[in-house]
Order: sequence, then structure tokens, then C-alpha cells
Amino acid sequence: MNEKEQAEIEKENMKGTVYKSTGSWYQVKADDGKFYDCRIKGKFRIKGIKSTNPVAVGDRVEISLEEKSEQETGVITKIEERENYIIRKSVNLSKQTHIIASNIDQVFLLITLNNPPTFTTFIDRFLVTAEAYRIEAILLFNKIDTYNEDELVEIKYLAALYREIGYQCIGISAKTGKNVEQVKDLMKGKTSMISGHSGTGKSTLVNAIEPSLHLKTSKISDQHKQGQHTTTFAEMFDLSFDARIIDTPGIKGFGVVDMEKEEIGNYFPEFFERKQDCKFHNCLHLDEPKCAVKEALEEEEIPWSRYKSYLQILKGEEDQHYRIDNYPEE
Repeated sequence: MNEKEQAEIEKENMKGTVYKSTGSWYQVKADDGKFYDCRIKGKFRIKGIKSTNPVAVGDRVEISLEEKSEQETGVITKIEERENYIIRKSVNLSKQTHIIASNIDQVFLLITLNNPPTFTTFIDRFLVTAEAYRIEAILLFNKIDTYNEDELVEIKYLAALYREIGYQCIGISAKTGKNVEQVKDLMKGKTSMISGHSGTGKSTLVNAIEPSLHLKTSKISDQHKQGQHTTTFAEMFDLSFDARIIDTPGIKGFGVVDMEKEEIGNYFPEFFERKQDCKFHNCLHLDEPKCAVKEALEEEEIPWSRYKSYLQILKGEEDQHYRIDNYPEE
């Protein structure tokens, strides 16, 4: 085999990583460092996952290049097995799922108190999914430069609640740069995803971390206190300090996918650590006698907000807006 034939074979079987998905075209960074616009070959179905996007940002793929007169494009011929991924129910197609990103080392969830509000049910659903797919989740309480004293107290309460469970919580201001260096230190050498509602400041944070990216940002709608979508598709960026970041579109709700009722409690760490003390090994922590989780709840060792999120997921209810201060006395 001569060098030309060898080069052609290598060109047909190049490997790379998906950096951007626009629904029909995918931007792939090949292992040689070049970017190629690629299409999908046929219909992909990966291990029975019926997702609206068979190829996700972060996927490792094989591509075959097509010779074009203007620009080289490629066809994705194979997707390698994913180490992990973040998945949720599709917004408009409740029976279908959407893979947000794959092969992630850690995920940062941006939380804002009131502009827009991030509810504990949303936080808990996101954390449950991260636990299920073994992805470390870090909570970033953004816009702390905008809160009054009472609001800061509520933020500190929420952060203490999740720290007690074992999650790392950081108060930041993407706008002023407060604690952004701390976030950057956590990102070094890793692929990180940033997620949260529209308007929580994801693109602003990415710009603060890497100003040269110049991602689009937009103001919060005064009428509804909701963010406007500035990121339409998930996209990964190489950073200047040996890190990669995945910016994602804003998520309104977070539907939990493909979990058996018996396993949901395992993804609440404070439930899982008490499970062995329940009378029944398959305890669902509902009405069973001698349930260690219910006892801890009565002793206020487990927050009611977490238990209510658990019940909502267990019953298969859609993501609803509960605030921490909306819970009645039990």
C-alpha cells in the first residue's frame, strides 16, 4: 500500500469530538486539530435511546470526509460508547428525550434567586440526573452582587442545605467577576458543562472565564423575569488554560428520564446513606414502617424541600415551580 492509499484510508476513518450541534449539521474537531462540518449517516440509535438528537456535543465519533470543491465536509459514520451524559425529557415531545451533552467531567448548575427564579425542584431533578450518570455537580449561586440582605440570607440558607448533603456551592457574580477564578481553578484539565434556566448568566460566566469568546448575552425580560435564549445550541469551547467548557441553551423544566421507582432514592445521597437502616431493603420511603428516611425527615435531618422533590419524581409529575418558602408546615 502506497502513502496516498494509506492517507485515503485514514481520511475515511478520522476520529474526533463533536463541538457543536445545530440539529442537522455537527461541527467535529478531528484529532488532527482541524474542524469539519459533518452530517449523520442514516439513522443512529444508540442502545435504545430514542433521543431527539442522536449525536450530542461531547460525543467521540468517527468521520469520513467528503471531497467538495469549496469546503471539506464529512459524514459521521460511528459514535463511540459514551462515558456518561446528561439527558432530560424533550419539552414538546414528552415521550422523547434530549441528550444535552456527553462525556462530561463535571457540571456547573447556575442558580439565581429571583431574576429569574430557580426552584428547588428544578435543582433537585438536575442533581438526581447527575447522580444517576455519575457526573459531579457543583452549584453556582450567581448574581450575588444584586441581592439585598434578606435575599442573601435565603441564598446562604439554600447553599447550606446543599452543602450539608455534600454538594460544593459557590456564590459568584459573573458580571463583577467575584469568585470566577475559583470556578476556573475547578475547570482546569477537565470538560465542564454549564447549565441552568435562561437568564441565569451562563453566557456571561463563560465570557468572564474566557473573554475572547464574546458569547452573546441578553437582558432579562422585565415583564416575566425570565431570560431570553441567547444560546440556541449546545457548543463546546477550548479554553486557554487547559480546559473545555460546554455552553448549553437555557432549560425551562427538567424531566427525569428512565428511572425505576426503587432506584430514585439512591440518587438522593442523604436518602441513600440511610437506606440500610430502613426495615425493608426495597423501602420507597412512603408509608412503610420503620423508614429511616421518614424518621430523619421528622427529626429535620432531611429538608422537606428535598423530600417533596423526591415524591414529585416518584409520582412521575412534571417539573413544577416550588419555592423553598412555599412549603406548608407538615
